[in-house]
Amino acid sequence: MPRSDEELYRLMRKGDQDAFAELYERREPALYRYALHTSGSSIVAEEVAHEVFVQLMGAGARFDERRGSLESYLYGVARNLIRVVRRQGPVEEAIDRAVEHDILGDLISNETMAALHRALREMPDRYRDVVILCDLEERSYEDVARIIGHPIGTVRSRLHRARALLSAKLKWLNAPAEVLSR
Repeated sequence: MPRSDEELYRLMRKGDQDAFAELYERREPALYRYALHTSGSSIVAEEVAHEVFVQLMGAGARFDERRGSLESYLYGVARNLIRVVRRQGPVEEAIDRAVEHDILGDLISNETMAALHRALREMPDRYRDVVILCDLEERSYEDVARIIGHPIGTVRSRLHRARALLSAKLKWLNAPAEVLSR
């Protein structure tokens, strides 16, 4: 039977490197994809996914099982790191220039994906998070509710509103609305 994230965290805090590796392999890919969709930059996504685990290992890690799941905590750290990157205008411009030469450039330079990422970056966090987690990451409403710490009804209503905002934005950017089906 697989060990829970919380059990792996406790073992990791005691110095078990295998527990850390298992937790990293389990959660890093989804955190990377979340950061990629949220920021629109593979460079930012790599840095954010890495920094989440650096912070988790640090002495100042503030995860508390009584307040929620480790998965929710990890997404919260990633969300906050992305907000910090967004506030740093010149850094974002440098990242945007670097993305043009990135290995994943074919995907990111694709007009539809570029339009989607632009539209996602302009959405309020509460809407962007549910679109990314539900539509792009294909997570269930229950998973998303647990991750963002709100009831399922809130997830559904935010997703409905977010899809409408995103559809309008993508039409304005002259990109096909069916981009979410990818």
